[in-house]
Amino acid sequence: MTGTPTPIPARPSGPQLTPRSTAAIVAGPSVAWRQALWLIAAATLARLMLGAIVPLFPDEAYYWEWSRHLQPGYFDHPGVLAYAIALGTAVFGDTNIGVRVLPILFGAVASLAVAATARRLAGDIAARFAALVLAVMPLSAAGFVLATPDAPLLAFEALTLLALTQALAPGANAREQRRAWLAAGVAIGLAMASKYTAVLIPATVAFGIALHPELRKHFGKPGPYLAVATASMVLLPVLLWNAQHDWISFRFQLAHGLGSTARGAWWQRELDLLGGQIGLVSPLLFGAFLRASWRAANPHGEPRRFVFAVVTLSCLGFFIYSATRRPVEANWPAIAWVSALLLAAASRPMLRTRWERAAVWVAGVLTLLALSHVVAGWWPLPPTRDPVARAHGWRRASTEVAAVMAAESATAGAPVLVAANRYQDAALLAFHLPSKPRTFSLNLAASRGNQYDLWPALTAAASPGATLLYVLDVRAERVDRLPDAIVALQDHFASVERGPRIALQRGNAEEHGARRVWIFRGWRGSWPLNPTSDQTLP
Repeated sequence: MTGTPTPIPARPSGPQLTPRSTAAIVAGPSVAWRQALWLIAAATLARLMLGAIVPLFPDEAYYWEWSRHLQPGYFDHPGVLAYAIALGTAVFGDTNIGVRVLPILFGAVASLAVAATARRLAGDIAARFAALVLAVMPLSAAGFVLATPDAPLLAFEALTLLALTQALAPGANAREQRRAWLAAGVAIGLAMASKYTAVLIPATVAFGIALHPELRKHFGKPGPYLAVATASMVLLPVLLWNAQHDWISFRFQLAHGLGSTARGAWWQRELDLLGGQIGLVSPLLFGAFLRASWRAANPHGEPRRFVFAVVTLSCLGFFIYSATRRPVEANWPAIAWVSALLLAAASRPMLRTRWERAAVWVAGVLTLLALSHVVAGWWPLPPTRDPVARAHGWRRASTEVAAVMAAESATAGAPVLVAANRYQDAALLAFHLPSKPRTFSLNLAASRGNQYDLWPALTAAASPGATLLYVLDVRAERVDRLPDAIVALQDHFASVERGPRIALQRGNAEEHGARRVWIFRGWRGSWPLNPTSDQTLP
């Protein structure tokens, strides 16, 4: 009896994978993911070392002063950074690393969240690319060292985008989506409690969801509304603080970014904005990010990438508009580059071409050059134009101020208070003086408003007969006239004496600035109302 023979299936070549072994490969960390984690760890360690040796910059000292007066909001920003600094100094003391340790760890959180998001979007190689870029890009390599509101802002933005990849993932069940929306609400609430520009993130995310035909259905589900309610609850202390202070923080930031048109040509401000972004991101990565964002801005493309493209392009568009009215500081658009990096990592994670490899190398070289100048100061810049020089010279200056304080305390027998006319100077003096005293920013003669205006004034702390050491920039001095700020105060003290001139230098370099100590003795208990006059020196 004959019949059709049963075909024997060919044995596949190579190792066989059972369902269990396949699951293990998918779930287990690949070499690329482990490399991403090592990159993040190495970058964080390098930032910790750098943060310990570089002196505090003026704004960092100002934020450290906030941490000594904890509250949900301040004149300039919300309060998350102040609480982070307070925690760091509680562990490591009032030191450089104490001020910076939590901001540096925020940078590590941001890097981990970005890498994890890139992994969800495009796999382990994309995660490694994102970690590598964050390790070498000037914006993150230097920005994640400094104690500024950008560190928690970018960390919580990255966590928001990580949660959104799950909330908007195709096939996610309702329970998973609700959890993801809840996490996104907590993260974006903390981002807005770090810096007000974070409000652009939920606004642009909602815009992106509304524009994408597959995502509009989320507006009919509870998830987005749960996120909004959660974020509002997280931000509530900041809102209440602002309500109690006449919304001063909101009013300041709106005027700072969108106030009346500044002097100068609008196109010059736009060029400054462009140059700042190219410098912070690096030239080739700047082009790669924009290219990836533009390609992903297709409402018929992958939904999550489309939303991230809308976030990037809308945030950049906002700051381009802002530059038509006021100068835009280089770090303000940083929130746009987190989502742009994710798109670049998801679209071209392999560094397949010479151009892509060159983009990473250029970023790394620029960062290395910048950080080496921060440490060694080898760039041939005039000291007055070197932004790094502003952090130097204050320890020596504070030693000289402390000597004057000791001499006055010994001779006058009255309380000795220390003040400056700029909030940065007052904060740097407080940080570097050995006793870490309370200092004051008098804000006389057209100094801009700041948090010292909201704290108890010198008149509330001083008693009649007190001595005031007033540290003033020598640029305010004239050959035949007293500085306006000195004229404003002199009638309210028994005597005033011109004290020592203190040079501000980086090591043995030329001075980048100087301050004069003015000694006011015998406070009469009154204070000036209109400090705007000149007077001829006797």
